[in-house]
Amino acid sequence: MENWRNYTKVLIPDIPNLNQIDVYQKNGGYEQLKEVLTSGKWNPKSVTDEVKAANIRGRGGAGFNAGLKWSFMPPKVEGLPRYLACNGDESEPGTFKDRRIFMFNPHLFIEGATIACYAMQMDAAYVYMRGEFADWIDKFQEAVDQAYAKGMLGKNIMGSGFDLDIFVHKGGGAYICGEETSLMESLEGKRPYPRSKPPFPAQFGLWGKPTTINNIETLANVPLVIKNGAKWWSSIGAPAHPGPVLYGLSGHINRPGVYEYPTGMKITDMIYEVGGGMRNNKKLKAVSPGGSSCPLLTAEMVHGGLTMDADSLRTVGSVMGTSGLCVLDEDTDMVKFSYRIAKFYDHESCGQCTPCREGTGWFVKILRKFVENRGETKDLDLLLELCDTMEGRTVCALADATAWPIRSALIHFRSEFEARIVSKASFATA
Repeated sequence: MENWRNYTKVLIPDIPNLNQIDVYQKNGGYEQLKEVLTSGKWNPKSVTDEVKAANIRGRGGAGFNAGLKWSFMPPKVEGLPRYLACNGDESEPGTFKDRRIFMFNPHLFIEGATIACYAMQMDAAYVYMRGEFADWIDKFQEAVDQAYAKGMLGKNIMGSGFDLDIFVHKGGGAYICGEETSLMESLEGKRPYPRSKPPFPAQFGLWGKPTTINNIETLANVPLVIKNGAKWWSSIGAPAHPGPVLYGLSGHINRPGVYEYPTGMKITDMIYEVGGGMRNNKKLKAVSPGGSSCPLLTAEMVHGGLTMDADSLRTVGSVMGTSGLCVLDEDTDMVKFSYRIAKFYDHESCGQCTPCREGTGWFVKILRKFVENRGETKDLDLLLELCDTMEGRTVCALADATAWPIRSALIHFRSEFEARIVSKASFATA
């Protein structure tokens, strides 16, 4: 993606007070909703087909085609309600982009969610926001209230006969609630244990009714597709993983923050140009490309020309995740880094599945030995065996999210773990 320097922001443009509905409308806001509902040019199927053709790959981590996901909803049955669950439970370390939409361009998301509900013939949308987002929750509720006051939500929107209510739900402060079926359990007032699938949410979702779950940023892209067309949208960025993206840069760089650019960005450009380079002129050591759950990238991989799209990252065994790049410099202790990740996932495991409930705890216990310079050679094999035992053997992907970064740290930075191994002689006299 060589022309990124000429990119014009569309998700969070530089327009003051865009969170106010009057400003949003003066800049073309809600015109796409009006066209969909009142022009006669669109129907639910054509909207779904356009979003599918654009190939908006989910921005919440899974990267699944949003329009294709919408098409899984069964035909509308009179009297049977249908729901959209909007996932704003942004709780993964290194991920902090959805809150920027809530704060600076909430009406783009509201418009996108409303269009999505029309396309899937839904009765209500539930916006699940991370419980710690106190300020963002209040600000977003103000935007929802503004939309109701202007007739963009509620009964008979724009005289079209289409009704929709949006409800803002404050999350319970648990990472597991970001998993789509856990989110639904939490919305229903239950303990957020992930559900086994099948049945899938489109068949049996909120309160047993057909439901689709989409990420906040994913839905914010929908009005852009309706306005400019699928061909325009899919021409931005990497061909197989297109569109604008909110990148979250954190770690040992000079300019951390949230930046909007196309997919397919070189990671070196993200670090050294967008992010202002490494802090204190240190050397790059590793990057977690999409939040803490992703397999780590070494400096050699990054400097080899890796780009921020699914296909490029797949070549080195990693994933794009939520596009939250955590940049680590040469002084980073990868043993302590792995231990910190393990402690997070051990704390956040819901405890439903034995491999995750027990495995995350064992990660902490074993890695603590290395942090305290009393690891053993057999512990390295045990950690890798634990990764294999946990991955793919639980109801949700939290076990995988724990295993991936730890396995990659063990593979790429094994010498740092070996340096913490105590000799048999000193171990015997300890």
